[in-house]
Amino acid sequence: MKKSERTRQFIVEKTAPIFNVKGYAGTSIADMTEATGLTKGSIYGNFANKDEVALAAFEHNWQRVKTTVRAEMDKRSTSKDRLLALVGVYQDLQSHDFPQGGCPLLNTAVEADGTHPDLREKAMDAFNGWLKNIVTVIETGVAAGEFRASVDAEQTALTLIALIEGGLMISQLTGNVGHRTAVMPAVERTILDLT
Repeated sequence: MKKSERTRQFIVEKTAPIFNVKGYAGTSIADMTEATGLTKGSIYGNFANKDEVALAAFEHNWQRVKTTVRAEMDKRSTSKDRLLALVGVYQDLQSHDFPQGGCPLLNTAVEADGTHPDLREKAMDAFNGWLKNIVTVIETGVAAGEFRASVDAEQTALTLIALIEGGLMISQLTGNVGHRTAVMPAVERTILDLT
């Protein structure tokens, strides 16, 4: 890896938690220089502008979520157990490599809607990828006879994501982790009802 690539990666790794906690609008250049120990010129010598840093920070944060979820799902062999791995991850975020500040998809989708089209598009791509992944797991379960043939894979995937993200949002809003964990049994029931 070239020095410029290492510097870009360093900037992203140091600023990603700030963008996830404070959001795009709330993250200042002073926050970025303080987090990295670099000057404004050094940061903008590696990125064209704050937008570019924010987009890279979102990608970094979302990749951490995907890697965490995929690692847990890959430990399971059945489609049902692969879906139940979602419950395990979101039930106990502290035990996993989850970004500081919560779910980057939730944070970014709410903030970027109507204010930052490029960031919104990144969040939409992340959502669509997550949806597709869950749909594929459900369709695999249907094909294997593990789930009922009548299961609507896309509707079920949307329901699972809505429950998970809704629990995260309520928990974040209230500062009460119990709200997130209280929703996870509904996620589990939705999965178990597929059989």
